[in-house]
Amino acid sequence: MAQGQTLHQHLTGFAATDPAHGPVADVVAAFAIAATEISELISGGLLSGITGEGQTRNSDGDVQKDLDIKADQIIRAALAGTSVAALASEEAEEIEICDPAGAVSVAFDPLDGSSNINTNMSVGTIFSIVRTPSHARAAFTQPGSAQLAAGFVVYGPQTSLVLTLGDGVDVFTLDRKAKVFQKVRSRVQIPAQTPEYAINASNRRFWDPLIVAFIEDCLAGKDGVMQADFNMRWIGSMVAEAYRILVRGGIFLYPGDTREGYGEGRLRLLYEAHPIAFIMEQAGGGATTGRQRILDITANTPHQRVPLIMGSIDSVRRIERMHGSPDIKFERNPPLFATRGLFRI
Repeated sequence: MAQGQTLHQHLTGFAATDPAHGPVADVVAAFAIAATEISELISGGLLSGITGEGQTRNSDGDVQKDLDIKADQIIRAALAGTSVAALASEEAEEIEICDPAGAVSVAFDPLDGSSNINTNMSVGTIFSIVRTPSHARAAFTQPGSAQLAAGFVVYGPQTSLVLTLGDGVDVFTLDRKAKVFQKVRSRVQIPAQTPEYAINASNRRFWDPLIVAFIEDCLAGKDGVMQADFNMRWIGSMVAEAYRILVRGGIFLYPGDTREGYGEGRLRLLYEAHPIAFIMEQAGGGATTGRQRILDITANTPHQRVPLIMGSIDSVRRIERMHGSPDIKFERNPPLFATRGLFRI
Protein backbone atom coordinates (compact mmCIF):
# COMPACT_ATOMS: atom_id res chain seq x y z
CA MET A 1 0.00 0.00 0.00
CA ALA A 2 2.25 2.74 -1.29
CA GLN A 3 2.22 6.39 -0.31
CA GLY A 4 0.15 8.47 -2.70
CA GLN A 5 -2.65 5.98 -3.19
CA THR A 6 -6.20 7.10 -2.52
CA LEU A 7 -8.23 6.08 0.49
CA HIS A 8 -10.51 4.19 -1.89
CA GLN A 9 -7.56 2.15 -3.18
CA HIS A 10 -6.34 1.55 0.36
CA LEU A 11 -9.75 0.29 1.48
CA THR A 12 -10.26 -1.81 -1.65
CA GLY A 13 -6.99 -3.61 -0.99
CA PHE A 14 -7.95 -4.15 2.65
CA ALA A 15 -11.40 -5.51 1.79
CA ALA A 16 -9.95 -7.93 -0.76
CA THR A 17 -7.92 -9.75 1.88
CA ASP A 18 -10.88 -11.03 3.90
CA PRO A 19 -14.68 -10.99 3.35
CA ALA A 20 -15.11 -9.77 6.93
CA HIS A 21 -13.17 -6.62 6.05
CA GLY A 22 -15.81 -5.38 3.63
CA PRO A 23 -18.21 -3.88 6.21
CA VAL A 24 -15.31 -2.14 7.97
CA ALA A 25 -14.09 -0.64 4.70
CA ASP A 26 -17.61 0.55 3.88
CA VAL A 27 -17.93 2.34 7.22
CA VAL A 28 -14.55 4.07 6.84
CA ALA A 29 -15.53 5.15 3.31
CA ALA A 30 -18.78 6.57 4.71
CA PHE A 31 -16.87 8.61 7.28
CA ALA A 32 -14.65 9.96 4.52
CA ILE A 33 -17.71 11.09 2.58
CA ALA A 34 -19.15 12.73 5.68
CA ALA A 35 -15.81 14.36 6.53
CA THR A 36 -15.63 15.92 3.08
CA GLU A 37 -19.02 17.57 3.59
CA ILE A 38 -18.23 18.64 7.15
CA SER A 39 -14.91 20.11 5.98
CA GLU A 40 -16.71 22.27 3.44
CA LEU A 41 -19.13 23.54 6.07
CA ILE A 42 -16.33 24.40 8.48
CA SER A 43 -14.22 26.14 5.84
CA GLY A 44 -17.15 28.39 5.02
CA GLY A 45 -17.77 29.34 8.64
CA LEU A 46 -20.37 32.09 8.88
CA LEU A 47 -20.71 32.02 5.09
CA SER A 48 -22.06 28.47 5.49
CA GLY A 49 -24.38 29.53 8.28
CA ILE A 50 -22.14 28.06 10.98
CA THR A 51 -21.99 30.37 13.98
CA GLY A 52 -20.33 28.13 16.56
CA GLU A 53 -23.01 29.17 19.03
CA GLY A 54 -24.69 26.81 21.46
CA GLN A 55 -28.10 25.51 20.49
CA THR A 56 -29.13 22.96 23.11
CA ARG A 57 -27.51 20.62 25.65
CA ASN A 58 -26.83 16.95 25.04
CA SER A 59 -27.77 14.19 27.48
CA ASP A 60 -24.47 14.65 29.34
CA GLY A 61 -25.09 18.33 29.95
CA ASP A 62 -22.59 19.70 27.40
CA VAL A 63 -23.65 22.57 25.16
CA GLN A 64 -24.32 21.40 21.60
CA LYS A 65 -23.03 23.81 18.96
CA ASP A 66 -24.91 24.19 15.70
CA LEU A 67 -22.20 22.21 13.88
CA ASP A 68 -22.29 19.42 16.50
CA ILE A 69 -25.86 18.74 15.48
CA LYS A 70 -25.24 19.17 11.75
CA ALA A 71 -22.14 16.92 11.80
CA ASP A 72 -24.13 14.20 13.58
CA GLN A 73 -26.81 14.38 10.90
CA ILE A 74 -24.25 14.25 8.07
CA ILE A 75 -22.50 11.19 9.51
CA ARG A 76 -25.75 9.32 10.09
CA ALA A 77 -26.80 9.98 6.51
CA ALA A 78 -23.44 8.75 5.18
CA LEU A 79 -23.67 5.55 7.24
CA ALA A 80 -27.15 4.73 5.95
CA GLY A 81 -26.93 1.58 3.86
CA THR A 82 -23.76 0.26 5.50
CA SER A 83 -23.84 -2.93 7.55
CA VAL A 84 -24.06 -1.20 10.93
CA ALA A 85 -25.98 -2.86 13.76
CA ALA A 86 -25.72 -0.15 16.41
CA LEU A 87 -24.59 3.46 16.70
CA ALA A 88 -23.36 5.35 19.75
CA SER A 89 -22.96 9.09 19.23
CA GLU A 90 -21.95 11.81 21.65
CA GLU A 91 -25.01 13.73 20.52
CA ALA A 92 -27.52 10.97 21.33
CA GLU A 93 -28.56 9.90 24.80
CA GLU A 94 -29.11 6.24 23.94
CA ILE A 95 -27.54 3.65 21.65
CA GLU A 96 -29.44 3.40 18.36
CA ILE A 97 -30.11 0.00 16.83
CA CYS A 98 -29.98 0.27 13.05
CA ASP A 99 -29.77 -3.26 11.60
CA PRO A 100 -29.50 -5.98 14.28
CA ALA A 101 -27.92 -8.26 11.66
CA GLY A 102 -25.23 -5.70 10.84
CA ALA A 103 -21.69 -7.01 10.95
CA VAL A 104 -20.19 -4.02 12.77
CA SER A 105 -21.19 -1.31 15.22
CA VAL A 106 -19.88 2.24 15.37
CA ALA A 107 -19.24 4.77 18.14
CA PHE A 108 -18.40 8.32 17.11
CA ASP A 109 -17.91 11.89 18.22
CA PRO A 110 -19.26 13.98 15.33
CA LEU A 111 -17.31 17.10 16.25
CA ASP A 112 -14.56 16.98 18.86
CA GLY A 113 -13.40 20.38 20.12
CA SER A 114 -16.53 22.19 18.97
CA SER A 115 -15.87 25.02 21.44
CA ASN A 116 -13.10 26.03 19.02
CA ILE A 117 -15.40 26.51 16.03
CA ASN A 118 -15.91 30.25 16.30
CA THR A 119 -12.22 30.88 17.08
CA ASN A 120 -11.08 29.30 13.79
CA MET A 121 -9.10 26.52 15.49
CA SER A 122 -8.87 22.84 14.60
CA VAL A 123 -11.79 20.55 15.36
CA GLY A 124 -12.38 16.95 14.33
CA THR A 125 -14.43 13.77 14.02
CA ILE A 126 -13.54 10.55 15.88
CA PHE A 127 -14.85 7.04 15.23
CA SER A 128 -14.47 3.49 16.49
CA ILE A 129 -15.58 0.29 14.73
CA VAL A 130 -16.23 -2.97 16.58
CA ARG A 131 -17.58 -6.36 15.60
CA THR A 132 -21.25 -6.79 16.50
CA PRO A 133 -21.75 -9.59 19.06
CA SER A 134 -24.83 -11.83 19.09
CA HIS A 135 -26.87 -9.05 20.72
CA ALA A 136 -26.40 -5.65 19.08
CA ARG A 137 -26.92 -3.75 22.34
CA ALA A 138 -23.85 -5.48 23.74
CA ALA A 139 -21.63 -4.05 20.99
CA PHE A 140 -20.33 -1.29 23.23
CA THR A 141 -19.62 -3.43 26.28
CA GLN A 142 -16.36 -4.74 24.80
CA PRO A 143 -12.87 -3.60 25.83
CA GLY A 144 -11.07 -1.16 23.56
CA SER A 145 -8.77 -3.97 22.43
CA ALA A 146 -11.77 -5.46 20.56
CA GLN A 147 -11.80 -2.61 18.04
CA LEU A 148 -11.49 -3.60 14.39
CA ALA A 149 -10.61 -0.11 13.19
CA ALA A 150 -10.52 3.47 14.42
CA GLY A 151 -9.84 6.88 13.02
CA PHE A 152 -10.15 10.59 13.40
CA VAL A 153 -10.39 13.54 11.05
CA VAL A 154 -8.74 16.89 11.75
CA TYR A 155 -10.35 19.91 10.11
CA GLY A 156 -7.45 22.34 10.12
CA PRO A 157 -5.30 24.05 7.47
CA GLN A 158 -5.59 20.67 5.78
CA THR A 159 -8.34 18.14 6.35
CA SER A 160 -6.57 14.92 7.33
CA LEU A 161 -7.91 11.45 8.13
CA VAL A 162 -5.85 9.32 10.52
CA LEU A 163 -6.74 5.64 10.21
CA THR A 164 -5.84 2.27 11.65
CA LEU A 165 -7.33 -0.95 10.35
CA GLY A 166 -5.55 -2.88 13.07
CA ASP A 167 -2.16 -3.03 11.33
CA GLY A 168 -0.37 0.29 11.69
CA VAL A 169 -1.48 3.89 11.19
CA ASP A 170 -1.78 5.79 7.91
CA VAL A 171 -2.67 9.42 7.25
CA PHE A 172 -4.71 10.70 4.32
CA THR A 173 -5.21 14.35 3.34
CA LEU A 174 -8.24 15.65 1.48
CA ASP A 175 -7.61 16.91 -2.05
CA ARG A 176 -10.28 19.60 -1.92
CA LYS A 177 -10.56 19.99 -5.68
CA ALA A 178 -10.95 16.30 -6.41
CA LYS A 179 -12.77 15.59 -3.10
CA VAL A 180 -10.54 12.56 -2.64
CA PHE A 181 -8.39 11.56 0.33
CA GLN A 182 -4.78 10.81 -0.67
CA LYS A 183 -2.29 8.94 1.50
CA VAL A 184 0.47 11.23 2.74
CA ARG A 185 2.01 9.20 5.58
CA SER A 186 2.38 5.44 5.85
CA ARG A 187 2.86 3.34 8.99
CA VAL A 188 3.36 6.33 11.27
CA GLN A 189 5.59 5.77 14.31
CA ILE A 190 5.53 8.04 17.35
CA PRO A 191 9.02 8.86 18.71
CA ALA A 192 9.60 7.03 22.00
CA GLN A 193 10.48 10.30 23.72
CA THR A 194 9.92 13.93 22.76
CA PRO A 195 10.36 16.78 25.30
CA GLU A 196 6.90 18.24 24.83
CA TYR A 197 3.77 17.98 26.93
CA ALA A 198 0.18 19.21 26.76
CA ILE A 199 -2.02 19.81 29.79
CA ASN A 200 -4.43 22.49 30.97
CA ALA A 201 -2.12 24.01 33.55
CA SER A 202 -4.85 26.25 34.95
CA ASN A 203 -6.22 23.21 36.79
CA ARG A 204 -2.98 22.44 38.62
CA ARG A 205 -4.46 23.01 42.09
CA PHE A 206 -6.97 20.20 41.46
CA TRP A 207 -4.50 17.57 40.19
CA ASP A 208 -3.40 14.37 41.87
CA PRO A 209 0.04 14.95 43.50
CA LEU A 210 1.63 12.49 41.07
CA ILE A 211 0.47 14.54 38.08
CA VAL A 212 1.88 17.64 39.77
CA ALA A 213 5.16 15.77 40.30
CA PHE A 214 5.38 14.71 36.65
CA ILE A 215 4.79 18.25 35.40
CA GLU A 216 7.33 19.59 37.89
CA ASP A 217 9.85 17.13 36.46
CA CYS A 218 9.11 18.47 32.97
CA LEU A 219 9.49 22.06 34.16
CA ALA A 220 12.81 21.27 35.82
CA GLY A 221 14.27 20.76 32.35
CA LYS A 222 17.86 19.68 31.96
CA ASP A 223 18.47 20.20 35.68
CA GLY A 224 15.83 17.62 36.63
CA VAL A 225 15.45 13.87 36.36
CA MET A 226 14.05 14.15 32.81
CA GLN A 227 17.33 15.77 31.68
CA ALA A 228 15.62 17.67 28.86
CA ASP A 229 14.04 21.09 28.41
CA PHE A 230 10.34 20.58 27.71
CA ASN A 231 7.97 22.72 25.68
CA MET A 232 4.31 22.96 26.66
CA ARG A 233 1.44 22.90 24.15
CA TRP A 234 -2.29 23.11 24.81
CA ILE A 235 -4.80 23.43 21.98
CA GLY A 236 -7.98 22.31 23.72
CA SER A 237 -8.93 20.01 20.83
CA MET A 238 -7.98 16.37 21.39
CA VAL A 239 -7.80 15.49 17.70
CA ALA A 240 -5.33 18.31 17.13
CA GLU A 241 -3.28 17.19 20.15
CA ALA A 242 -3.30 13.57 18.89
CA TYR A 243 -2.26 14.60 15.40
CA ARG A 244 0.66 16.62 16.74
CA ILE A 245 1.81 13.63 18.79
CA LEU A 246 1.63 11.37 15.73
CA VAL A 247 3.77 13.83 13.78
CA ARG A 248 6.43 14.68 16.37
CA GLY A 249 5.77 12.89 19.65
CA GLY A 250 5.19 14.19 23.16
CA ILE A 251 2.56 13.50 25.79
CA PHE A 252 -1.00 14.73 26.35
CA LEU A 253 -2.58 14.60 29.81
CA TYR A 254 -6.26 14.99 30.65
CA PRO A 255 -6.32 13.45 34.14
CA GLY A 256 -9.15 13.19 36.58
CA ASP A 257 -9.02 15.85 39.29
CA THR A 258 -10.82 17.01 42.41
CA ARG A 259 -13.31 19.34 40.71
CA GLU A 260 -16.95 18.28 40.88
CA GLY A 261 -17.69 16.02 37.91
CA TYR A 262 -14.02 15.59 36.96
CA GLY A 263 -13.06 12.69 39.21
CA GLU A 264 -13.00 10.32 36.24
CA GLY A 265 -11.80 12.89 33.73
CA ARG A 266 -14.01 14.43 31.06
CA LEU A 267 -13.21 12.49 27.90
CA ARG A 268 -15.60 9.76 26.81
CA LEU A 269 -14.33 6.22 26.72
CA LEU A 270 -16.23 4.73 23.77
CA TYR A 271 -15.90 7.39 21.11
CA GLU A 272 -12.89 9.40 22.25
CA ALA A 273 -10.44 7.48 24.45
CA HIS A 274 -10.87 4.01 22.91
CA PRO A 275 -10.28 5.01 19.27
CA ILE A 276 -7.48 7.45 20.07
CA ALA A 277 -5.77 4.88 22.31
CA PHE A 278 -6.00 2.25 19.56
CA ILE A 279 -4.33 4.65 17.14
CA MET A 280 -1.64 5.59 19.66
CA GLU A 281 -0.70 1.96 20.30
CA GLN A 282 -0.76 1.07 16.61
CA ALA A 283 1.75 3.89 16.07
CA GLY A 284 4.08 2.68 18.83
CA GLY A 285 2.82 5.04 21.53
CA GLY A 286 0.78 4.41 24.64
CA ALA A 287 -2.50 5.42 26.29
CA THR A 288 -3.36 5.02 29.96
CA THR A 289 -5.43 6.43 32.79
CA GLY A 290 -2.19 6.48 34.77
CA ARG A 291 -3.15 3.24 36.47
CA GLN A 292 -4.71 1.20 33.67
CA ARG A 293 -4.26 0.70 29.93
CA ILE A 294 -7.13 2.43 28.14
CA LEU A 295 -7.71 -0.49 25.76
CA ASP A 296 -8.31 -2.85 28.71
CA ILE A 297 -11.27 -0.83 29.96
CA THR A 298 -14.87 -1.81 29.20
CA ALA A 299 -17.61 0.81 29.17
CA ASN A 300 -20.54 0.44 31.56
CA THR A 301 -22.54 3.27 29.98
CA PRO A 302 -22.49 4.84 26.48
CA HIS A 303 -21.12 8.16 27.74
CA GLN A 304 -18.73 6.90 30.42
CA ARG A 305 -15.84 9.26 31.10
CA VAL A 306 -12.22 8.36 31.68
CA PRO A 307 -8.87 10.05 32.37
CA LEU A 308 -6.56 9.92 29.35
CA ILE A 309 -2.77 10.20 29.17
CA MET A 310 -1.37 9.43 25.73
CA GLY A 311 1.67 9.83 23.54
CA SER A 312 5.33 8.86 23.43
CA ILE A 313 5.76 5.51 25.11
CA ASP A 314 8.62 6.48 27.43
CA SER A 315 6.61 9.33 28.95
CA VAL A 316 3.46 7.24 29.25
CA ARG A 317 5.39 4.44 30.97
CA ARG A 318 6.95 6.95 33.37
CA ILE A 319 3.50 8.17 34.40
CA GLU A 320 2.43 4.56 35.00
CA ARG A 321 5.54 3.90 37.11
CA MET A 322 4.87 6.99 39.19
CA HIS A 323 1.39 5.70 39.94
CA GLY A 324 2.35 2.08 40.51
CA SER A 325 5.87 1.82 41.87
CA PRO A 326 7.53 3.25 45.00
CA ASP A 327 10.87 3.08 43.18
CA ILE A 328 10.07 6.25 41.31
CA LYS A 329 10.28 8.18 44.59
CA PHE A 330 14.00 7.42 44.78
CA GLU A 331 14.41 8.39 41.14
CA ARG A 332 12.77 11.78 41.79
CA ASN A 333 14.59 12.35 45.12
CA PRO A 334 18.18 11.13 44.72
CA PRO A 335 20.63 10.80 47.63
CA LEU A 336 22.14 13.93 49.08
CA PHE A 337 25.44 13.70 47.21
CA ALA A 338 24.17 12.17 43.95
CA THR A 339 24.70 13.95 40.64
CA ARG A 340 21.34 15.72 40.90
CA GLY A 341 21.33 16.00 44.71
CA LEU A 342 21.35 19.03 46.98
CA PHE A 343 25.13 19.57 46.64
CA ARG A 344 25.27 19.15 42.90
CA ILE A 345 28.68 19.79 41.33
